[in-house]
Amino acid sequence: MWRATLFPTAGEAGGSYAAGSSRGGGWAALEDEEVAAARSRAEAARRALTRVRRYSVANRLTKLGTLTYAGEGCRDPRVLRRDVADFMRNLRSSLGEPIPYLWVPEWHPNGHGLHVQFGLGRYVARGLIVRAWGRGFVDIRLLGDLPVGSGRIEIARRTASYLGKYVAKTFATEDLRGLHRYEVAQGFQPPSLRLEGRSDVEILERASEHMGAEPTKRWYSNERKEWRGPPALWFQWATPL
Repeated sequence: MWRATLFPTAGEAGGSYAAGSSRGGGWAALEDEEVAAARSRAEAARRALTRVRRYSVANRLTKLGTLTYAGEGCRDPRVLRRDVADFMRNLRSSLGEPIPYLWVPEWHPNGHGLHVQFGLGRYVARGLIVRAWGRGFVDIRLLGDLPVGSGRIEIARRTASYLGKYVAKTFATEDLRGLHRYEVAQGFQPPSLRLEGRSDVEILERASEHMGAEPTKRWYSNERKEWRGPPALWFQWATPL
């Protein structure tokens, strides 16, 4: 049996073969502890980047910005999280409604402590963002290197790629000791649909029927020599629902 999960508003589906009689699958080779730990970190990073991408696209996060502290900055990850939580509450209060967002902490490359990279799912006036932050500086930027005529979906996927780079850095350089590597607004998780089929072809057919079109991108694990897990697949649509 093949099982997959479709995220219609993110325009993605992913799944794998599930052998009912197998215990542990039998696909992974024995590894020493160091190699196994490295593989585990890589897999955790991959899952995090996948969640960032799905959330960003489903909520059309197209506005990017940076929050920086004035003065000597902040070097306490817990204080940063409290301050950003205050910022988001202030922003929500100013707008009069909750909005989708995703933010990632980053250590400033020039030694100024921590700052924040964030994405928003709607236009917000810069003045509102500055007042909501109130602890230093705000930078709002436009993403470059996008084809002429790119729509919100393309921009949201580029936003996800941009924010995902900072999430990946936390796996490579930080021990957060229980702290989240990124934060999102609650209540905006992309809806999902479970799919089952006797083959990968059947999964593709069911996903395409629901999306109203075949995917524009397809990935199969049997095309990857380095793949160690059970047979898997992933599809992406250019136009999410």
